[in-house]
Amino acid sequence: MIRSIDTLFARVFGGALLAIILAHLLAFTWFSYYGFPPPPPPPPGHQAFDQAVPRPPPEMRGEHPPPPLGGPIVPFVFQLITLIIAAWYGAKALARPVQRISEAAERLSENLDSPPLQINGPREARQAAMTFNLMQQRIREQVQQRGRMLAAVSHDLRTPLSRLKLRVEQIEEPKLHGQMTQDLNDMIGMLDATLTYLNEQRTSEALQYFDVQALIESLAENAQDNGDDVQSSGQCRPLRAQPMALRSCLNNLIDNALRYAGHAWVEIEDSVDRLQIRVRDNGPGIPENLREAVFEPFYRLEGSRNRNSGGVGMGMTIARDAALRLGGQLHLEETPGGGLTAVLDLPRG
Repeated sequence: MIRSIDTLFARVFGGALLAIILAHLLAFTWFSYYGFPPPPPPPPGHQAFDQAVPRPPPEMRGEHPPPPLGGPIVPFVFQLITLIIAAWYGAKALARPVQRISEAAERLSENLDSPPLQINGPREARQAAMTFNLMQQRIREQVQQRGRMLAAVSHDLRTPLSRLKLRVEQIEEPKLHGQMTQDLNDMIGMLDATLTYLNEQRTSEALQYFDVQALIESLAENAQDNGDDVQSSGQCRPLRAQPMALRSCLNNLIDNALRYAGHAWVEIEDSVDRLQIRVRDNGPGIPENLREAVFEPFYRLEGSRNRNSGGVGMGMTIARDAALRLGGQLHLEETPGGGLTAVLDLPRG
């Protein structure tokens, strides 16, 4: 019964009503004890002034001494304080559920597996929390179902594509054989990229402190061992993030620079609250009006990215998705002198 009437309206109304009753109770007690202030004396020359008889002091008349501060300012101040407290409590009671839902929505936007809201507080807050938790559960189930469906379709398509590739080998005409082989390789590459993207989407990785500088230097050394031109510079303190997500992001950015420019420079810029990692190249670059479009799945700029480059248009999508899981941002800008620079901006939490 008590829980059913524990509403936000009851809390705010009850607090304001209690403050008003206490303020009036103190005022009543005050005036009952000290009495109401006497009327002002008549002005000089008035008949009542000339006939006025001096009154003995309050002690001789059996009255209480005059109130402190010379008047009813104390009950008025108390009334003001109690009403301010009631207004503060009411505003906080109204804002607390909204703030909780806002924080939960922010966590949900970053991680679908964030902990659900606690079911407590007044009835309206409990209902909102239960509705929010139900919405989060349904979104998570829909995303998981979509991922399972796409992964199953992508996996099952590999079998007929592999059979087609074997049959294409029987084609004797060189031109037709090359075209069909290229098309099949592109389709298999798109399926592999889709599976990689979906697997990373389903991966839930805990935050931990690790050495980002050592990771970048390791990626550059591995690329150099393979004969690629990758250089790194700059220093930074350890960062609290998801190591596999950051490795995936940087790998795709470096691969993108190597694929279209043949080289990559990775620069680290550390500050108190941010960590910026820039992957530069002096390749053909991307027009400014198309720099956001390349983050769409399977989007390719045929002017600067030909079919023989090996890209299927998923690298930048995977990189931005990883950056968002890290709580950061990824955008593209022009390299001074020509080329493309991918800027990964990560917060220090």
